[in-house]
Amino acid sequence: MSSLKIKFLSPIAILALYCNAYADEIKYSIKEQSLKDAIEVISKKSKIPYIVSGNLLEGKTSKAISDVQGTKNALNEILKDSGLEAVIEEGAIIIKKKTLSNNSNSLGDVNIVASSTSTEGTGSYTTAVMNSATRMNLSIKDTPQSVSVITSQQIDDMGLEDISDIVQKVVGLSINNFDSERNKFSARGFDINNYQLDGVTTSWETGYSAGQSQLDLIAYDRVEVVRGATGLLSGAGNPSAAINLVRKHAKKDSFGGDITVEGGSWNKRKVSLDVGMPLNEDKTVRARIATSYEDKEAFYDYYENKKSVFYGVVDMDLSDATRVSLGAGYQKNNPKGSTWGGLPPFYSDGSDAHWSRSKSTAPKWSHWASENKNYFANIEHFFENDIKLYGAYSHTKDDSDLKLLYLYGNLDKSTGSGLTGQAYLSDTVSKQDNIDIYTSVPFSFSNLDHELIAGVMYNNQKFKAYASPNIYLPINDFYNWDGNISEPNFSNKNLIDDITTKQLGAYLVGRFSLSEELKLILGSRITNWQREDKVKNAKIEHNRQITPYAGLVYEINDNFSTYLSYTSIFNPQNKKDIHENYLEPLEGNSYETGIKGSFFDDKLNASFTVFRIEQDNLAEQAGKYISRNEYYYEEKEGTTSKGFEFEISGEITDNWNTSFAYSQFEAKDANNEKVNIAYPRKTVNFFTKYEFAKFSIGAGVDWQSKTSYTKFGNDELVRTQKSYFLANMMMQYKLNKNLLIQANVDNLFDEKYYNDPGKQYGEPRSFTAKLKYKF
Repeated sequence: MSSLKIKFLSPIAILALYCNAYADEIKYSIKEQSLKDAIEVISKKSKIPYIVSGNLLEGKTSKAISDVQGTKNALNEILKDSGLEAVIEEGAIIIKKKTLSNNSNSLGDVNIVASSTSTEGTGSYTTAVMNSATRMNLSIKDTPQSVSVITSQQIDDMGLEDISDIVQKVVGLSINNFDSERNKFSARGFDINNYQLDGVTTSWETGYSAGQSQLDLIAYDRVEVVRGATGLLSGAGNPSAAINLVRKHAKKDSFGGDITVEGGSWNKRKVSLDVGMPLNEDKTVRARIATSYEDKEAFYDYYENKKSVFYGVVDMDLSDATRVSLGAGYQKNNPKGSTWGGLPPFYSDGSDAHWSRSKSTAPKWSHWASENKNYFANIEHFFENDIKLYGAYSHTKDDSDLKLLYLYGNLDKSTGSGLTGQAYLSDTVSKQDNIDIYTSVPFSFSNLDHELIAGVMYNNQKFKAYASPNIYLPINDFYNWDGNISEPNFSNKNLIDDITTKQLGAYLVGRFSLSEELKLILGSRITNWQREDKVKNAKIEHNRQITPYAGLVYEINDNFSTYLSYTSIFNPQNKKDIHENYLEPLEGNSYETGIKGSFFDDKLNASFTVFRIEQDNLAEQAGKYISRNEYYYEEKEGTTSKGFEFEISGEITDNWNTSFAYSQFEAKDANNEKVNIAYPRKTVNFFTKYEFAKFSIGAGVDWQSKTSYTKFGNDELVRTQKSYFLANMMMQYKLNKNLLIQANVDNLFDEKYYNDPGKQYGEPRSFTAKLKYKF
């Protein structure tokens, strides 16, 4: 007779059966957010704890899901295309890498998502991962340099429209407006000349602006900023900062997007469309298009700009391990009443000249039009063991068309006479090709994780400028200037500049785990740099320039880490001395140390940085050539910039985002004299937003310390712009799940100030209202 065996379930097994049954009945609707946050939502709602190795989720984003029934189904949906899978065992959700079939050699899904992390839809004021400093996908806390990010949510909340708006919101960065079309950016006392598009280094010529400092943000998901020297990836450049504009990509699993209509001060009218869609049934080929048109006047007389922007990208998953992106961007600025330079800062007797903010030096026939075209292709492939190979190519063409009038001279206080107008007709074209190739090799040694990255970058920029001879016009009475001066008869334009600049660099960098808590980042770059001026028959070459980089990060605990870093500085200069010889390259060293923190499950990041920059041959304006309206420069030896920065940014609660930052520096030469006094030594940036169900309200303040302007040839004529702050507000109301209205007010208290000390007023109080429909 057979015996009957009864198997009793353990308490854990009973709990697991209950949890699984309960979990199958739950419906989940989750917004697009970090994958870690999405898993936490499911864990809390299902009452099932989850287990995962933290680095598996780093930098990954989940898509939005709606009314998905069953915990396992919801997990499967948010983990799609992540290279991860979820199992529910013994009363716990276990997240792990997907098990690959025997004939598969792809681990690519994991890193494809990580390397294209988007801030869109996260609602966050920070990011989980960035790679602008070292090429490695690191959290802000693990990056041994001072870094910041302006996310998609911050761009929307503060109503930021172009790269100049971004600069005004980043800790330690400042902006000077030369005139209506040109802006100069600075950090830590030095000009910013390091720019990246999707991490690919590019070059801009500020003097012959073709709208680069006015790039519209509709094409970009976020902007990452690395402060200090960035020679490892940028090669030649100032030890100020690198600005990386990270493009949007196609993510839509179904057709969708948004359309926005805006109106505001100075007859602003703008409409924009952003739409994405899959192009095949498997959704492995996706497209995205973003476009806008704006017509806007300005607070100063005679000015109007019509701006057209287009961006398109196609993302293709050729396999689980290979992704290709093809795209193009276009922007056209068509302004009238463009200014060249600023208002006269002094009278002939040396006293300060003060003007109405609406006063303009432009004639009504002036313009400074620009057109920017960009084409790019990226490919990334993942091999066994997460080894990645990445390649990118971009071609950029920037054109400008200038017809301008520059006013200068000794203005008589009584009569308004004494000025001369220099009429100028010119056009420029800049063509630039960039190639970026690198490989990332993660490996384990002594039970610790390490990573090596090796890469090559190439940049080739060809720039030409044509101009007709200057024509000089008397300005008899600037007090009654109305812009109606007759347009002169310009002669034919001649080639005045034909410059080719090439840079070839190769770098090797590694991140080595000396222990679980201590990480060493060590690397170096070798650079060949060349500039040839065919008009002046001049050529400069700097070969085999070595730029070392070292960083050390120690993880104190789960919330805090401390770091220190070092790199050298190499920057060939296009400035000339009084004898029209190019200045020697800027050289020196940059040191940083600080402490960083992340809180509330990495939703809030904080950092405190102390830095010191030592360099020689810093270019500083010394006067103007007698023969033409151009500045010459002199080299400042032993220049030192030192200071500190503090920043905190992210989510305090589910409904409350904030960002606060303070920076301070001092820059002096070997004679203990201050250099570049047009830059503010101290800045504060603050913005916070709170959501009440359908209603959101935000407010912020941007403050900077005093700046000064000294007239060339007379050191006694100094104009100082005292410290000032600009207050801003936003309000938003969601009419339903698809439609919202938002209002922004900038310079709330209508502060009157000079943006470029003594010459260019900053923008008065302005209003913008927008209606946004999502579909």
